[in-house]
Amino acid sequence: MFIATTALLVTARGAEARALVKSGEKIAFMGDSITAAGWSNPHGYVRLVVAGLKANGIEVDAIPAGISGHKSNQMLERLQRDVLEKNPDWMTLSCGVNDVWHGAKGIPLDQYKTNITAIVDQCQAKGVKVMILTATVIGEDLQNDNNKKLASYNDFLRTLAKKKKCPLADLNNIFQQALKASPAKEALKFTRDGVHMNPDGDRLMAQGILQAFGLSRKQLKTAEDSWSR
Repeated sequence: MFIATTALLVTARGAEARALVKSGEKIAFMGDSITAAGWSNPHGYVRLVVAGLKANGIEVDAIPAGISGHKSNQMLERLQRDVLEKNPDWMTLSCGVNDVWHGAKGIPLDQYKTNITAIVDQCQAKGVKVMILTATVIGEDLQNDNNKKLASYNDFLRTLAKKKKCPLADLNNIFQQALKASPAKEALKFTRDGVHMNPDGDRLMAQGILQAFGLSRKQLKTAEDSWSR
């Protein structure tokens, strides 16, 4: 699935000129188990983002910072150690699924807002550019209670991205569109268990992130072609 953007560029130099991220930069990927697997799995979304940029002439270094089960409070606590001390140019922030999914052991929305705002503020104070990712899904039934609750968390992320002038990869919206367009007979379309990505889910995440980094439709196609090799 590709989402149309603006002008198409055909050279590697043109791709880099258009993209927000540049060759030689470092990107930290902060998140939970979805992000941890996005690095440990050779076909995970973190690996696909790096490979997709490279296919368009943009070579970056990845800093994996995903830990299974982590919520916004834990990501804030380890931000300095796992991200800021490594001096990245960028950080993608994927956080929200566990804050909701863990129920009584999760993080209420007001505290989530405080934690996420602090993460973004600390990054920006150190000159680290932040891309905010909306949380994907908690079960592929979009009308379940967890997904309804998650909507408020994602609404906050959209508002914060605009306020802090952060690029936004609206993955939740992308997943919703893809799920609605997929054949109903398929039990699970983009996840292994309703939360963690299968190969199609990882590709969907990577496409959304690359689009948010400014790649055009043609450049996204170049990225996807590289994943198939």
